[in-house]
Amino acid sequence: MPHKPRPALASEGPGPCFGSAFRDLPGDLLRYTGERSEVASTSTSMLLHPSRRACISRGWRQATHLRRNHAAPAAEKRLQSKRTGNGRYTVVAIESSCDDTSVAVVGVKDVGFDEAEDSNVFERVFGCPSVEHRRLGLDVYFHEKITANNDAYTGIHPLVALESHRANLAPLLQKALVARNRQKGRIEWHHTGDIYESDVVQDDDDIRSEDSYAPHGRPLIPEFVAVTRGPGMRSNLSIGLEMAKGLAAAWNVPLVGVHHMQAHALTPRLLVAQANWGSLEEGADGNSYRHLPTPEGLAPAFPFLSVLVSGGHTMLIDSKGLTEHTTLAETQDIAIGDFLDKAARAILPSHLLRPPFGAALEQFAFHSEVKRSGDVQKGVGFDEEARAAAYEEFVQPRDCSYDYTPPARRQDELESRPTGWGWALTPPLAESKGGQKSSRRMVYSFAGLLTSIERLAKRQEHVSLTERQVMAREAQRVAFEHLASRILLHLSTISDWQGDTIVVSGGVASNKFLRHLLRGILDARGYGHVKLSFPPVELCTDNALMIAWAGIEMYEAGYTSSLDIGPIRKWSMDPKAPDGGILGVGGWLKDGKPIPEG
Repeated sequence: MPHKPRPALASEGPGPCFGSAFRDLPGDLLRYTGERSEVASTSTSMLLHPSRRACISRGWRQATHLRRNHAAPAAEKRLQSKRTGNGRYTVVAIESSCDDTSVAVVGVKDVGFDEAEDSNVFERVFGCPSVEHRRLGLDVYFHEKITANNDAYTGIHPLVALESHRANLAPLLQKALVARNRQKGRIEWHHTGDIYESDVVQDDDDIRSEDSYAPHGRPLIPEFVAVTRGPGMRSNLSIGLEMAKGLAAAWNVPLVGVHHMQAHALTPRLLVAQANWGSLEEGADGNSYRHLPTPEGLAPAFPFLSVLVSGGHTMLIDSKGLTEHTTLAETQDIAIGDFLDKAARAILPSHLLRPPFGAALEQFAFHSEVKRSGDVQKGVGFDEEARAAAYEEFVQPRDCSYDYTPPARRQDELESRPTGWGWALTPPLAESKGGQKSSRRMVYSFAGLLTSIERLAKRQEHVSLTERQVMAREAQRVAFEHLASRILLHLSTISDWQGDTIVVSGGVASNKFLRHLLRGILDARGYGHVKLSFPPVELCTDNALMIAWAGIEMYEAGYTSSLDIGPIRKWSMDPKAPDGGILGVGGWLKDGKPIPEG
């Protein structure tokens, strides 16, 4: 079919739809826009309906043929028919909530159903199989991110991060959308104990499947666009959100505004979906499929506990369903990631202080050894200043060594542990104040612990590297045991919890000592049967892949967003919160119909 010229876009003239976010994208990225717009006139309900459009085995070209030759009623009938194992589509996702600019392009396909569940009942009632009963496969076609350079500052500078988004988002999207071939090999994660490790698996075929990209390298229109809506820095969120709205409007596809912390909590489930991708293979005739290793259902299954730990959040959440997350405990002052960054700036000597500061603190505490060069014997005539000048401490890398003994009782958990320098860090909320037993309050607090560390580091002019290393270890031990204490309190007060997994995600979840400590303390306190699920280190920090997956789960449940949504700086996950939680904010559509706000 001859190529049709695309119509003029709003970004090529005055108009409010796209704004500056679309200005830098080359026009040929939207080559199919005109053709899609024509289709929309006869089958608008199909293009905009949030239910899953059946993607047939030969991909986008046959799906386009159906769009051209079926009126809306026929399309609706096809939408409500049973989804077969060969349905597949593509998603574009954007993350820009803080200082990471990230873009992902992923493929999704059905790889079967959970035979242990009667998915037919759900299908007869709602017209489509439940995402919990279906087994999804996920393939990552493109995933990259660029982090703003904040080295000149003691933290994230909002303007530097904002300028980084403006400079990098459009080129990153261009790179993603015009890509035609796979990178040599794909990343797969393997689960070992509580930790995922990544390997590069070589592919025999480096060419993308035709359901992902159109012929001759022209980018395919995705099923929908997912983007972080909040919480985060409002101006930074706006950069990604406006770009995503522009793409969704130009392609005439749905938009899904994703809750950033919900995406962190769902990250382990995307790893299962990614492992499922290769479990369904297309036959040579293009119409038959054969099953390879049995695909798994999404795990962890609801309910599970979520521990969300980052530079801006510290939360313990009871995740009962996709949009049902009850806040059990959260910080009443600063987040644990903020605490670790500021503790690192107080403890680390200047030559070891480099971003990310929390990772530098962990490296110094557990992956370094303090050595001394030179030696001076004690004796008359040698004062402390002379002795200090006679030898020099230096740090060299070493294999990890934790030497950690978890507290066996609640009482042990609340006690301070003296050091060889005469000081001890008091666990947060260990002391009762005003007649209230603070130690059992379901809140987190790290500000007081930080103040103690800053005072210790400044109490004298010279603090040796050896003492600083002990201080770094104690700071993390006390903070992480405080984090674990609220998990233990909750587990000790419930008897009917149906879950068996705790998901720990967010930037701080990449700390390997945290992983070691949580497993040890759960085992020591009688919860060895509770599983811990940590995403791979590269997926703990902000990334567009988790945004894509959260968008997929919301989309499969029938949720999309209207094109008039704006960024949200603070956004709860709890339906009982004042803002109504994930679905309480305005702009949500359920099966194409607006959901009332609040």
